Amino acid sequence: MPLDAILLTALRCELENSLLGAKIDRISMPEKDVLILSVHSREQGSRRVLISVRPGSARISLTEQTMENPSQPPMFCMLLRKYLIGARITALEQPLGERLLILRLDTVDELNCRGEKTLVLELMGKGLNLLLLDGDGHILDCIRRVDYEDPNRRALLPGLFYTLPPQQEKPSFFRTEREECERLLTHADRTQPPDKWLLDTFGGLSPLLCRELSLGGWEGLGAALDALRARIDTGDFTPVMISIDGMPKDYTFQPVYQYGSRAELTEFSSFSELLDTFYRKKDQQEILRRRSADLTRTAKTARDRLLRKIAAREQELLETEKREEYRRRGDLITANMYRLKRGMRSFEAQDYYEPDCPTVTVPLDERKTPQQNAAYNYKLYNKAKTANRMLTELIAGAREDEAYLESVLDELSRAECDRDLADIRRELVNAGYIKEKTQGKRQKQPAARKPLRFVSDSGTEILVGRGNVQNDELTLHIARRTDLWLHVQKLPGSHVIVSQAEGEADEETIRQAAALAATYSQAKTGGKVAVDCTQVRFVKKPSGAKPGRVIYTDYRTIITAADEALAERLRKDRNTENRQGRPCRYSLSKTPRRVCARRRK
Repeated sequence: MPLDAILLTALRCELENSLLGAKIDRISMPEKDVLILSVHSREQGSRRVLISVRPGSARISLTEQTMENPSQPPMFCMLLRKYLIGARITALEQPLGERLLILRLDTVDELNCRGEKTLVLELMGKGLNLLLLDGDGHILDCIRRVDYEDPNRRALLPGLFYTLPPQQEKPSFFRTEREECERLLTHADRTQPPDKWLLDTFGGLSPLLCRELSLGGWEGLGAALDALRARIDTGDFTPVMISIDGMPKDYTFQPVYQYGSRAELTEFSSFSELLDTFYRKKDQQEILRRRSADLTRTAKTARDRLLRKIAAREQELLETEKREEYRRRGDLITANMYRLKRGMRSFEAQDYYEPDCPTVTVPLDERKTPQQNAAYNYKLYNKAKTANRMLTELIAGAREDEAYLESVLDELSRAECDRDLADIRRELVNAGYIKEKTQGKRQKQPAARKPLRFVSDSGTEILVGRGNVQNDELTLHIARRTDLWLHVQKLPGSHVIVSQAEGEADEETIRQAAALAATYSQAKTGGKVAVDCTQVRFVKKPSGAKPGRVIYTDYRTIITAADEALAERLRKDRNTENRQGRPCRYSLSKTPRRVCARRRK
């Protein structure tokens, strides 16, 4: 991504206005390479600073995101809390033309003695790192330690004196005077593309910026470089996100035109807002993809095994269609028993099953008597008949299992945090697809998350199940019988409940609930989709059915499409958890449909 030196310069200027003089109140590390600093100042109030050294999404910015913290903070986080809680940010420095940011901090220790600490954020390629230095410049610790075994990299270990990364062999664009740029341009090899020449000649320029500067070819390259230099000198930066086909692709500090009409340019009020928006979905998907890889592999393996079994059983089922032929042979042998003898390989007889009674040849086993041949054909008929019934049931059951595993894969694609993955893992353990570990100390399972909560524009509460188990709980126990139930037609998805405790829901609320049902389903990436709507009292769960599997009647169908923007706008369950990760109480109705255990007995 194009977080080059120029964009980092613009970002530093922006952060200086918000962070200088701010006091660090809290420090957390939701990921091993992601740091959150909660700061407070009189002018700006409380803000949160996100520092990431994760490959592919390294950055520093103000953030509005809420990220789940691990139960046990990393050691680097504990070290930062020891030294930096209560510290004030006194300066933000960036060596000229470098992708490196230095945060100077005024600290107070346990004895109320003032001191200085430094956070160094290195954003150079494979050397991504975050280091904590003492007042003398010695390394207290860093996220990624580098020992002496790698001769191509400088050592970064606690106790060593910190030195800046070595400069690139090619000159930085920041340090190159205009006359030197003109000289290099005059002697450039113009047989190669101008963007490649820029990238190979100057440091501090991203590939995206090089392509943009080269739109006018070699003839316009000099003017483009002068315009860029003027933009840097005046601080004329505009946060711009580039989207293609509705998906964020890149970001930069100026409008770009290299993508033509294929790209949609979105300007933001700040670089922090730009980076927060760009990386929010990207980071979330990447983290959960990594964590859910084992569960996804398990579900896909089980599904593929089922599909192979279904194919084999369907082939066997086709073979059982010959059973009527066995019964017909047995009947013909029985009808012609008087003229048959042992040792015959076949005989001809009139087939009275056909209207014109044609003559057919009936094969025989020469080692069997006529009676044994008849009995053998009847046996084959009964065996094929039984196999047909059993194979039909087995295929139907396998199809149910396949649909269930598809719903699990849909759950995994919509998981938002570790607790969602823990719920899915427990579900697969209970279903027998994962063996529960019994050795060693039993780990405390995190509490299951509550359903997603939305409020329509008319003020009606809408609940959406996060997974199969929660779908059952929501539909069969939480919802009232008169509430509305919605589900995408013939595809895995969440159960959606619309509260009718205060009266019948209006059509706009039902339309919005249908859009939520499409959004939280396997049809979220498609176009128009059918969503069925009925009252909860018409929804039943078959005996022995898999989690989330229900049947329903008396429904109407709504044609709609997924709308993630609507879901984001109506969602109300974010930021409803306390620091211990316990969800706040929720209630779809005053009298949930839950059967008392004592009464049930």
